[in-house]
Amino acid sequence: MKVLIVDDNSEIRRMLRRLLADLSTDIFECSDGGEVLSAYTRQHPDWVLMDIEMGQLDGITATRQIRAVDPVAHILIVTSHGNPALRAAAQAAGACGYVLKENLMEIRQWLTAEPNSGLKLA
Repeated sequence: MKVLIVDDNSEIRRMLRRLLADLSTDIFECSDGGEVLSAYTRQHPDWVLMDIEMGQLDGITATRQIRAVDPVAHILIVTSHGNPALRAAAQAAGACGYVLKENLMEIRQWLTAEPNSGLKLA
């Protein structure tokens, strides 16, 4: 499985890399949403783990950009913001799921879930 981690915090990227080391054959990283579309089209990851709040381009906008070029892309929002309005915006942008950084182990459930497993965005 190929995973693209998008987060402006290098420590979070490092933690995610360690968390997914046994699940992923390839892990790629971006530090800002502005780099995502290029990295996505170059690497074709199975999953994108996307932070929301970043410097140049936020994760909601970056999610929309990816889904515009690949309507079936698997994008999981990984954020510290539990705001219901952000969850709704993520869903509207095309994210498959939403995980709070305080619950990082949930990411493994998303990445290994069978289709129609019942995992929901909200």
